[in-house]
Amino acid sequence: MARIQLTKEGYDSLKEELAELKEKLMNEVAKKIKEAREFGDLSENSEYDEAKNEQGKINSRISEIEEILANASIIEGNKNNHEVSIGNYVKLKDLSTNKEIRIMLVTAQEADIFKNKISIDSPLGDAVNKKKLGDTIRVKAPNGVKRYIILEVEQK
Repeated sequence: MARIQLTKEGYDSLKEELAELKEKLMNEVAKKIKEAREFGDLSENSEYDEAKNEQGKINSRISEIEEILANASIIEGNKNNHEVSIGNYVKLKDLSTNKEIRIMLVTAQEADIFKNKISIDSPLGDAVNKKKLGDTIRVKAPNGVKRYIILEVEQK
């Protein structure tokens, strides 16, 4: 598997998720399976099937996270606070509405639109990457071209 770039925050988040999943698997799901076995005949036991399916999903996610962490390289944002790179927080001003937004530029594995973590592969992420403080960027959006100015670049 190729190296997977993650921010320090993303790496730590995956480690936390892994620990939670292992604990859940060892305690909650194991308890559900034990209780379901006590109901008797496993061939017609939907509780047992459901618990085993949950166990399989958790095991699959654990394997996926372990693979990611084993192949991860932690990337740091540009520390000079003038040029945008992965791991940086960026404050942008929409030039048509004057609204400001704050995003974090991340890799595709960490992207989460609800937390304003924008993938470098997205139109906005691509447009802002490697730009400098004060630059104006153009982003093609479904409702037309949006223009932003970069107000701040910061390292967490």
